[in-house]
Amino acid sequence: MAPTPRVLIFGTGSIGATYAFVLSRALPASNIVTVCRSNYDSASKDGFTINSSLWGQNQKVRPVVVRSVDEAAESDPAPFDYVVVCSKALPTVPSTAEMIKPAISPQTTIVLIQNGIAIEEPYAKLYPNNPLLSTVVYLPASQTSPGVILHKEVELLHIGSYPSSSSTEPAKEFANLVKAGGGTAEVHQDIQFERWSKLLVNASWNPMCALSRSADAQLLKSTPEAKGLVREVMLEIAAVANSCGYKSIDSALVDFQLGRATIRELPGVTPSMQADALAGRNMEVEAIVGNVLKVGKEHGVETPMLRTIYVLAAALNSSFSYGS
Repeated sequence: MAPTPRVLIFGTGSIGATYAFVLSRALPASNIVTVCRSNYDSASKDGFTINSSLWGQNQKVRPVVVRSVDEAAESDPAPFDYVVVCSKALPTVPSTAEMIKPAISPQTTIVLIQNGIAIEEPYAKLYPNNPLLSTVVYLPASQTSPGVILHKEVELLHIGSYPSSSSTEPAKEFANLVKAGGGTAEVHQDIQFERWSKLLVNASWNPMCALSRSADAQLLKSTPEAKGLVREVMLEIAAVANSCGYKSIDSALVDFQLGRATIRELPGVTPSMQADALAGRNMEVEAIVGNVLKVGKEHGVETPMLRTIYVLAAALNSSFSYGS
């Protein structure tokens, strides 16, 4: 019988805590180590509480809770089979890829549960011999108080190996672990289509809602010009995806995604970047918007609308560090 996997979760906010709960239904909680920051005191004392329309209310999980990857590595010499990165994809110094280094061994599979596009390469360069899984998550969850997670009705994790030419076996193994805990997972040979598909929504609504301080339905109903503007931005994102070979990211998909927001009742959905902006927190501007511009430039695709939004969102993001 194979030994029970050990898992480190880096970034145990709403997404990380929810997957700590899911994995705890397949593994002993003592095999799951969570790196916490602002919720450390609560999590170390009481664990996490998940209130979910899928799995029920007041679901408890008590993994091992640490403040840093160094502490996780020093507390137990046994290697980690999985390091699951659930933190925001921010350009930190040192980078997240560097910060997880103490937990990486030759047998470790790295799993990225993060937003954005073109985020994998720093990990691939630092750990060329470790399996690297890139994922796209659909999980409406929020941390209502430290260590307490509210999760609504959807949970789906798309998983693929990076690069796409790699074996899908590590992806299948992690998917089976998620499924054993009652989660939902789909394995793809090329995960980047799923990334671009989600980015069509994220790179348009996220910065525009943050800049306007409006949920998506509020933005759409603010002026007759709004719907056309959002569509133009989405089409620019689709053009970049097309230049990378993902032709199914097309105008029909744009209209479908736009239609979903059009029929929502006010106020609509508040994207994560808007929530971060309202709280004065760092936003994932580079991973979600800036990297689309970079990829577009590499392929000779003009994105004037998205470029304008990027500059404004980056300026807003910078303003959070200025102080009062």
